[in-house]
Amino acid sequence: MLHAGGITIALHSEAHAAVRASHQVVANAAAGNAPVYGVNTGFGKLANKRISSTDLDTLQLNLIRSHSVGVGGPLAPAVVRLMLALKAASLARGFSGVRDVVIDTLIAVYNAGLVPFVPSQGSVGASGDLAPLSHMTLALLGEGEMLDVSGARVPAGPAMQRAGIAPLRLAAKEGLALINGTQTSTALALHALLTFEPVLESALVIGALTVDAARGSDGPFDPRIHKVRGQPGQIDVAKYYRALLAGSAIRQSHTEGDDRVQDPYCLRCQPQVIGACLDQLRHAALVLLREANAVTDNPLVFADTQEMISGGNFHAEPVALACDAMAVAIAEVGAIAERRIAMLIDGSVSRLPPFLTADAGLNSGFMIAHVTAASLASENKSLAHPASVDSLPTSANQEDHVSMATFAARRLQAMISNTAHVLGIELLAAAQGIEFLRPLKSSEALEAAHALLRAQCPSINEDRYLAPEIERATQLVCNGALSKVFRALPAQTELPTLWNPA
Repeated sequence: MLHAGGITIALHSEAHAAVRASHQVVANAAAGNAPVYGVNTGFGKLANKRISSTDLDTLQLNLIRSHSVGVGGPLAPAVVRLMLALKAASLARGFSGVRDVVIDTLIAVYNAGLVPFVPSQGSVGASGDLAPLSHMTLALLGEGEMLDVSGARVPAGPAMQRAGIAPLRLAAKEGLALINGTQTSTALALHALLTFEPVLESALVIGALTVDAARGSDGPFDPRIHKVRGQPGQIDVAKYYRALLAGSAIRQSHTEGDDRVQDPYCLRCQPQVIGACLDQLRHAALVLLREANAVTDNPLVFADTQEMISGGNFHAEPVALACDAMAVAIAEVGAIAERRIAMLIDGSVSRLPPFLTADAGLNSGFMIAHVTAASLASENKSLAHPASVDSLPTSANQEDHVSMATFAARRLQAMISNTAHVLGIELLAAAQGIEFLRPLKSSEALEAAHALLRAQCPSINEDRYLAPEIERATQLVCNGALSKVFRALPAQTELPTLWNPA
């Protein structure tokens, strides 16, 4: 049943005072006669319906049961565990009116390695991620389901009992506080951002390897070019490429006597393209970090003035727009990689053997591997369509503009997989191209990347079954192996980290 998370989390002792003060405001409202949304009224379009004081706990339980209507396959355990942690952090800010036991239960479930079953579809990203957070909460109540280590759905109650965790019993406003919020879309987006990090670092290494395979110029990476434009991502990416290519004997071999004046855009415009993507990803990281630390339920409780104020922090537009920017960036990293593959197999441009095979005709070489890359890059173009512009009113038009942030974030994993596979194909192609230039050597860093691939996939001298090798190359892109090459670049290059510009 346990899904190891690597760390445990705890509530800071200083948080208790604010949590208890906000809960007291809710308790006072529940005992009073004035209508307060989410405490003694219905929800959404039913907010004008007054609820009897004897039914306030049942109101919260019914809320969770009725909103647990998600469909589709389960969210990944890593995403659900992040949801638990983000929700606990939000409630611990002391603006939600819940009791300590609510936060304690979230933390206990997280630390026990339990993973609530949360269907992946059913949220429009406004009024909170209602359906997915309801499924998460239903498991905390012992009524929902958990995922075991095999991914099978099992009853939540017995799983919590085995872990020594008492099922949660909701008091006034607590169900609403648990399911209002952006924790599902934010968890999905953060998970995608972290998943893409090694892929982006690999893209830099592979792009540089392709520059050498095509005997491209390092002139486009000259710092003076990028300084006069002033775009920080572009400046940093050019610095990465200079470091990756430093000391290449291949480059040195054609500094004189090469009749080519300019390289194709897919080579010389890498700082401009990948740098712009990096700027978007850095901005998304800032937005998501703010959202991870935000209070996004409704109404909010301000204990200093004894007020409960209804607002709209549950609207996930910031997350949706950040995810749309991430989607475009992920697609563009794959798109320019596909163009580099097309350049490498075109002998009239790369000046390498056609389709990177010594006996073209008898062998097809990388002809159809490029077709696979093209299909994946094209698929990403459709997936990159902005989700945030597609609002669809819900709740009898009470919730008349929604963000679609949850889908905006959920589609990113498929896009990352597509881009990673394109890069895996490019890695195979670039390594093959480098070998046609032997005995010349590339830079130390790029030779290390070449050796990593050849340890998994031998040189391709004649046609063979390539699909398994594409998967092995893609694993090097995703699992951090090529990231280590990037991160091992000499310190004297004064490289900025990926997420922090110089």
